Amino acid sequence: MDAAKSLKKKLALPLIVALIFILLFSVNMPNSNNNSIPKPHGPPVVCSLGVSEQTITPLKNTKHLLVSAYVDQRVKDLDIRIIGIFKRDSIQPLHCAFCCTNFLSKTTPATILQHSDHFGFPFATTDVMCQIPQNCNATHVTLLTTPDKESASDSTWLPIRNQKSDRQKENIKFDFTVCISSLFGDYNNVLQFAQTLEMYRLLGVNRVVIYNTSCGPELNRLLQNYSDEGFVEMVPWPIDKHLNPSRGWLHSQHGGDVHYFGQLTTLNECIYRSMERSRYVLLNDIDEILMPYQHKDLMSLMNTLQNQHPNAGVFLIENHTYPKKPFNQSKWGPLPQWNGVPGFDIMVHIYREEPNRNIYHPHKLIVQPRAVQQTSVHDVLKMSGAKFKVPPDVCRIIHSPISTPTNPPLDQLHVDTRLWDFKDKLLPNVIKVLRRAELLRSETQN
Repeated sequence: MDAAKSLKKKLALPLIVALIFILLFSVNMPNSNNNSIPKPHGPPVVCSLGVSEQTITPLKNTKHLLVSAYVDQRVKDLDIRIIGIFKRDSIQPLHCAFCCTNFLSKTTPATILQHSDHFGFPFATTDVMCQIPQNCNATHVTLLTTPDKESASDSTWLPIRNQKSDRQKENIKFDFTVCISSLFGDYNNVLQFAQTLEMYRLLGVNRVVIYNTSCGPELNRLLQNYSDEGFVEMVPWPIDKHLNPSRGWLHSQHGGDVHYFGQLTTLNECIYRSMERSRYVLLNDIDEILMPYQHKDLMSLMNTLQNQHPNAGVFLIENHTYPKKPFNQSKWGPLPQWNGVPGFDIMVHIYREEPNRNIYHPHKLIVQPRAVQQTSVHDVLKMSGAKFKVPPDVCRIIHSPISTPTNPPLDQLHVDTRLWDFKDKLLPNVIKVLRRAELLRSETQN
């Protein structure tokens, strides 16, 4: 018995020593959460703490606003295009700073390209071009007023879009994208909006991008429905939080800081947003439909035009106004009575005003986005390739505004019922979308 106790004591001592050794060793071992195990590389902390989640970002120490940044290597020795709204009398030298995959790069000088169209307003759409430094896999970019990269520590960073991985992922997802440049005020023309969007869907449009400052409650509900479906992409556009936007196009007549709620900027932004994912982009307003007259849809139209004009990247479509006139249902046939739906019915706009071509007459655009560097409302400012004016008997704009500056008598107008060619499909689709958004009363007549 004494021998057994003695053996236990001899065994216990080394065991205790071993346990103490293991305990001490484990305390000094690095745990699985500390820095000895490398983590996946992402943007440096200095970038990730200040990445902008807004569509309009004030640029520190300036009066300028930044909107978005895109890869654009079409200009020699430059890699990134930042789209902004700059105060024209306060342009100053700027420097580009980049967040690389695992470090903050040195700065490079910025090239500032102010758009030539600004219609006299103090603020103008402006591109800032940057060169990415060597050995920098850039994920974010910002602009500085001094070349010292340390001043970037409290800057706001823009994510760089259309990166190679994005291009591989999306790679011409859409044939046609429509860009609606600005929605503001209490605009609540639900019926026209629904009819126009469904008409574009029948013509082959895959995506409609809308820059939304504000709109009426019923229209907001409709657009939310379209957004949930994926047909509409809503881009918040709080330009009125930063500037006094004009409701008109000419500063000398309408005042304000920037042209028509920043329309020129949103049109350019939409081109770059769509550049790697859409074959064609249509630049127009919501009360306009770019309508083919000799083809069943936009794709067959563009296939014909592109075959005839292989070097063209910009197609100008002539505007034709359809003023509101009394509609004779006994002559033209019955239409649905849209009880309780705000807005007006574009199907009754069948009288076309002949344009006065002796004075300047505006066009809207169908563009290949990769051919365009800068655009205005009615023409492009910088591009590669050729332009082609499409004859109005091939394609023209059906423009159905709320009001028109002139009111010509019926005998000076032309009857044009092209929209009616689509009504057997169009009207049921409009009824369906309005019901889905709970905007159509049950007693609406078919």
